[in-house]
Amino acid sequence: MTNIIEVTDLKKYFSSLGVRNRESIKAVDGISFEVKKGEVFGFLGPNGAGKTTTIRCMMDFIRPSAGGIKIFGEDAYHDSVSLKQRIGYLPGNVQLYDKWTGQEHINFVESLMGKSKYAKDMIKRFSFDPRKKFKQYSSGNKQKLGLILALMNDPELIVMDEPTIGLDPLLQNEIYEIFDELQNKGHTIFVSSHNLPEVERICDRVGIIREGKLVAIESVGKLGEKRLRRIVVRFEDRYEKDDFKFDGVERIEELSDGLILTVRGDINPIVNKLAGYKLHDLEVSHATLEDVFLEFYKGQ
Repeated sequence: MTNIIEVTDLKKYFSSLGVRNRESIKAVDGISFEVKKGEVFGFLGPNGAGKTTTIRCMMDFIRPSAGGIKIFGEDAYHDSVSLKQRIGYLPGNVQLYDKWTGQEHINFVESLMGKSKYAKDMIKRFSFDPRKKFKQYSSGNKQKLGLILALMNDPELIVMDEPTIGLDPLLQNEIYEIFDELQNKGHTIFVSSHNLPEVERICDRVGIIREGKLVAIESVGKLGEKRLRRIVVRFEDRYEKDDFKFDGVERIEELSDGLILTVRGDINPIVNKLAGYKLHDLEVSHATLEDVFLEFYKGQ
């Protein structure tokens, strides 16, 4: 299968201004990965891990300190201008021209890329009003405009940094549906996120980055096997802490009226045990990415 993106030993160091001897900050420290044609590849990690720096190097907005990047088999630096004709890009923090309306932004992109067949459809699907000036938009509507500009020319490769940030759940699902449609057409999608459930929903494989280093590349299925959940349970009556020492329960913390359980894998044994108790409250949520890293990558 053809590789659309090839990143080889990428390094990006920044000098620390104001620090004696100008020590380098290793934002990205020697990472390598490939993204195959037609797949949705998730770039996963907490804020500050190096995700955005990697994307900026891929888009040739900043230059690597070392290493190489090829997109469609072409050099991301030397062939930057022609590559941008084939890439739809969404930055993590959409900043456009305050005095331009949404429609003026769309018109400008069309002047560079040609008439769009999809802009009107995107406006409708996102319930977006293109008549307002950019500075008048809420953060969610600014994100909508960024998505429209990235997708309106049906690019072969879509590169997005936190695509659903600031969007309500209904619109998030609309984005996921669009990704499904694009993948069915053979397009390739590279998505940076710190949202684990989102990545599990849309991605085929994930690269996991922490502190500038790539700690794993896994299928979403294998990532799911390592998933942690946080269960907060508050009891009406007395309970026995030892009743919840199952395989897969990584940690048990006590509250004044209950427990916090950190569970890996299947939660059904816990739920079955709780059925024998009278509960005041029960909350089940995904553990944070930091928890995932601490549990599974702390030795790397």
